[in-house]
Amino acid sequence: MSSSVAEYETLDNICLPEHGFHAFDSLYCSLTGAQPVPPAFEDEKYALFVTWNTLSRRGEPRLRGCIGNFGPMPIRDGIAEYALISALEDHRFRPIQRNELEKLQCCVSLLTTFENAANYLDWTIGVHGISITFTHPFYNAVSNNSSHTPLSSTPTGFGSSGATRKKYSACYLPDVIPAQGWTKLEAIDSAIHKSGWSGAINDDLRRSIQLKRFQSFKGTVTWNQYVEWRKAQGGKVDS
Repeated sequence: MSSSVAEYETLDNICLPEHGFHAFDSLYCSLTGAQPVPPAFEDEKYALFVTWNTLSRRGEPRLRGCIGNFGPMPIRDGIAEYALISALEDHRFRPIQRNELEKLQCCVSLLTTFENAANYLDWTIGVHGISITFTHPFYNAVSNNSSHTPLSSTPTGFGSSGATRKKYSACYLPDVIPAQGWTKLEAIDSAIHKSGWSGAINDDLRRSIQLKRFQSFKGTVTWNQYVEWRKAQGGKVDS
């Protein structure tokens, strides 16, 4: 095996099914009081996101919660922590209940290769996720909190009075943009709205954006796969 092939296979296996099983185990044990299965995968450090989807009868996923962290952290605790945060504290949704578990799909994304982009279009659809930040010199006294999401930071006032500048930020994981069928410009404008910005969007605003691009490795597992894994590890699953 050549070194290039070996490197590719190693990178391709960064995100393992066990990462998703660990997320499911964290949520299942939190909701039922069961004993968790100790993780066996390496406790490496990554920025990460945990996404919960509800699967339709046709197997189509619908977002049920997604929260993560851009700071590298040990993934054993990180996955367990954000599995619960995204399931129970995503303010766009009510907390996930025990009777929903059978319909859930879990996606764990480990983020890598963070780079500062030269401009707001300096990234590739299908390869990069984007994280945008921009400020505006005018402070809006009334903030529409319903437009904020866990993938965007709540706008923050700057200055001694807290009313001179306001910071906005938002992000999209790499798979979101191609799934939506957006162009780069559509993705940028959507991220601007997601950040909480409610004003007009023009070229001056877009050019003021500081954009960080990143890549991710993603693993996806279903409830049935988790149940099979947990039983194989000697754990029990209440019916």
